[in-house]
Amino acid sequence: MAQPHAVIVGGGIGGLTTAAALHDRGWAVTLCERDPSPGAAPDVGVGLLPNGLRALDSLGLGDALRAAAARPPLVVLRRPDGRVLLRLDQGKFGEKYGDPAVVAARSALVRLLLGRLPARAVHPGVAVTAVEPGDAHRLARVRTTAGELSADLVVAADGARSTIRAQLFPDVPEPAYAGFTSWRFLAPLPSRPVVAGETWGRGAVFGVLPLPDGRVYCYATAGVPAGQRRADERAELLRLFGDWHEPVPELLRSVAPQAVVRSDALVADDPLPAYHVGRVALVGDAAHALPPNLDQGVCLAVEDAAVLAHRASASAAYLPVALASYTDDRLGRTRYVVQRVAQFAELAQASSPVLARGRDAGIRMVAALAPHRAVHRFLESILQWRPPRQGALL
Repeated sequence: MAQPHAVIVGGGIGGLTTAAALHDRGWAVTLCERDPSPGAAPDVGVGLLPNGLRALDSLGLGDALRAAAARPPLVVLRRPDGRVLLRLDQGKFGEKYGDPAVVAARSALVRLLLGRLPARAVHPGVAVTAVEPGDAHRLARVRTTAGELSADLVVAADGARSTIRAQLFPDVPEPAYAGFTSWRFLAPLPSRPVVAGETWGRGAVFGVLPLPDGRVYCYATAGVPAGQRRADERAELLRLFGDWHEPVPELLRSVAPQAVVRSDALVADDPLPAYHVGRVALVGDAAHALPPNLDQGVCLAVEDAAVLAHRASASAAYLPVALASYTDDRLGRTRYVVQRVAQFAELAQASSPVLARGRDAGIRMVAALAPHRAVHRFLESILQWRPPRQGALL
């Protein structure tokens, strides 16, 4: 039997993870990434919760990522004036789910994934312009700026504004603006110790997560109009967060303006009816865009990769059947997680003074009674996910 061939569209975490997973299972892989210089973008952080780590474990990458990641022992939620609302012991989190949440530089995860692929598999500067999805009797066809390819499987991992999703599902609206924008950057460790956690204000959030290499992954969100860009995004962050408690202002002053990455938060309010058409499968934000809260964008993308590689490799000769199983496996789960994360984001981004005060009072009450139990109750259905068993049938 000829070696099956997959074309991966998009070189983000979802695309790279899918490519690595399929390559490990004996597939020939061609990864097309429109960016001519994938390493040129400013580095940021990436968080993985237990469900994402289990997905990486199933691909043989979990321990390598853990070795490059930090495990914050304590996570603290504060108000902008520095008052603590909630403290969570990561040890209790790890006891329940087998792993705590970890954080690493995104570049570290990208290097791990690229290390699993032959250099000839990655084609930077190649954009995909159209796809013919094929069917049980015809291979898929992919038109790119470098020529045409045929493939047993095409994986659309080209993000929330996926051109392939728009082609395959023209009647489904694109993901909508979630009501807030996010900024991300890596900053030097400040003069004072940094405790991992978030600060919630009115319609704005600032998060800090120390990395093992002496830097701090910082992220912020604010309810501003969509589509805006500033010549100096650091100045915009100082305007929004400059009077918040330390070390927020110090972290902002220490970062170069060009190191700040800004992007609007999007959410798939109109879910797709399926995550495949013919021989084309969608993964990550191309399938189910969601806000960045709780790090579930990355976690769901690596879950998708693990499940897709399992289904496709179990039935490489019957790809349309395998992809139908992939849709069945992922559709209900991802719709649920998108809804839960959107609910959490709405709580965190509360902009009304009345709602924000009520939210903070509720959090203080939870903190005084049973903080870990309440958090586990909200997260358990998300974090208990397990990858398919190796060797299992469809």
